[in-house]
Amino acid sequence: MTHGPVELVIFDCDGVLVDSERIYCRVDREVFASLGADFTEAEMVDHFVGSSQEVLTAIVEERRGRPLGADWQAPYRQRYEDALDAELTAVEGVADVLDALAVPYCLASNGSHPSIRKNLGRTGLLDRFAGRMFSARDVARSKPAPDLFLHAAATLGVAPERCAVVEDSPYGVRAARAAGMRAFGYCGGLTPADRLTGPHTVVFDDMRALPSLLAEAGA
Repeated sequence: MTHGPVELVIFDCDGVLVDSERIYCRVDREVFASLGADFTEAEMVDHFVGSSQEVLTAIVEERRGRPLGADWQAPYRQRYEDALDAELTAVEGVADVLDALAVPYCLASNGSHPSIRKNLGRTGLLDRFAGRMFSARDVARSKPAPDLFLHAAATLGVAPERCAVVEDSPYGVRAARAAGMRAFGYCGGLTPADRLTGPHTVVFDDMRALPSLLAEAGA
């Protein structure tokens, strides 16, 4: 893989821009238990951080041993909304990082557009990503496939090898590598550092270090 200077930074949303994974994992665990699918805290991180809705549903169905109904999450949506309204914050230091970046940036998330907008709005980050938000709903395959990152790069006119991806999950760093992009694995949240390490990946635990890491990589 040959890289030139970084010309675009692609941020994941949950766990990278907004500190939502802790909230999702806690509420998910309660909801899944009520559906007859019990998971340990470690399993929640391993299976669900950064996953798509399709992957999440399949794992829960396998654990409970029977299918979930159509729109099975509907009765629980308000529980998530209430928790996010009460607790969600931006990842520490990320607003300063966005201010410090010397190259363009965007967002590419497995979440839906409504979820992305709500969580950015809750944390005061929404205006920073106007016109530069990409969802897995926009492409055929979600992470860990490279489709979403390639779509974001193509839309903004930047070659994949000139992109850097900031992710907090194995799904995300695998997608970045598959897209031919440099990955920066943020382990300051729930995912352990050893789950993010690999080729063409810088692992770091303080978001405020990102501008200097990008500069070292050619941003």
